[in-house]
Amino acid sequence: MRGGFRPESSDLDFLVEFHELQDNEYADTYFGLLEELKRLFERDVDLVMVSAVKNPYFRECIEPWRTLLYAA
Repeated sequence: MRGGFRPESSDLDFLVEFHELQDNEYADTYFGLLEELKRLFERDVDLVMVSAVKNPYFRECIEPWRTLLYAA
């Protein structure tokens, strides 16, 4: 969105949603996914929970870029 992807320095941003988890499972799931994505892509990763996006302008900005990668 801001100048494109630079393989040597860009991080990866993921908007995530977890369904049917108990409250005590969220942290392990979130941080487990974060670490595995960092290991897989060998770069920094930002995970943002869909429920954390409260700003309507930010939501409008990211909406066109959303791509479903995995659904269970």
